[in-house]
Amino acid sequence: MFRFEPNEFLEVVFLTTLGKTPEIEFFQAVSGGNINNAAKVATSAGVFFLKWNENAPDDTFALEVKGLELLRKKGINTPAVVGYGKQQGKNFLLLEYHQGLEKNNFWQNLGQNLAQLHQEKQNFFGLEYDNYLGSLPQSNTQYSDGIKFFAEKRLHAQAGLAFYNGLIEQNILDDFQKLYEKLPELLPQEAPALLHGDLWSGNIIVSNQGTPMLIDPAIYFGFREAEIAFTKLFGGFDDSFYESYHYHYPLLSGFEERIDIYNLYPLLVHLNLFGKAYLPAIQRTLKRFV
Repeated sequence: MFRFEPNEFLEVVFLTTLGKTPEIEFFQAVSGGNINNAAKVATSAGVFFLKWNENAPDDTFALEVKGLELLRKKGINTPAVVGYGKQQGKNFLLLEYHQGLEKNNFWQNLGQNLAQLHQEKQNFFGLEYDNYLGSLPQSNTQYSDGIKFFAEKRLHAQAGLAFYNGLIEQNILDDFQKLYEKLPELLPQEAPALLHGDLWSGNIIVSNQGTPMLIDPAIYFGFREAEIAFTKLFGGFDDSFYESYHYHYPLLSGFEERIDIYNLYPLLVHLNLFGKAYLPAIQRTLKRFV
């Protein structure tokens, strides 16, 4: 933690969101992922979490707020939105700050909450609007067929971007095409479920009351197995999360065999955002299934 002298950007952020400029008691840079700047800001009016970005599209935080509001409407705990906008060339999002201690049954409660979210259904995969995953556009064009949606709007969109940027060669693009043709035999055609869309440990926080909260959504209606698969990509969650989820909304048999297929999407996203370190895992999955 370090002392911070108020600057014009902070003052105008609070003026436009709170209608006043409170005294800044301290300003602490915190991890906001690899895309945005982020800080904990303690003021005479309370403690806030501030994200800002000079390069993001102007609708980035507006769409994030729509996602947070939908999650909250469906029973998922999220930080309250104080305000968002653009000032001095910086897009910003101001949220209430939470940093509690996990209560008993934290992970069981998260599993139950996610199971309930995934039981929110609609007739189409996708969403009424596009949004972002990280800094990458995420197309949510609606499909009635979930496997075609996953192949075209998730895998093919990212594989094509990787090929365009010189991150994969033609032979890998060809292997993806072979995989698309096999997907109807490999994946179950479940109904579209409402997903957080970017569910990894960094997007789970502990509320001031000790309960689970979700942040940074990239919502859409898709295969719920894809969401659970992604939670396992970078080490996984506490076992009690999976036990609770399965108790409240059992996964179909054979899910463990399908995890690597679903995780091609986040791996391609990471490849496009951060480079070729993620390519070997993609190649291993393609070799296994093609």
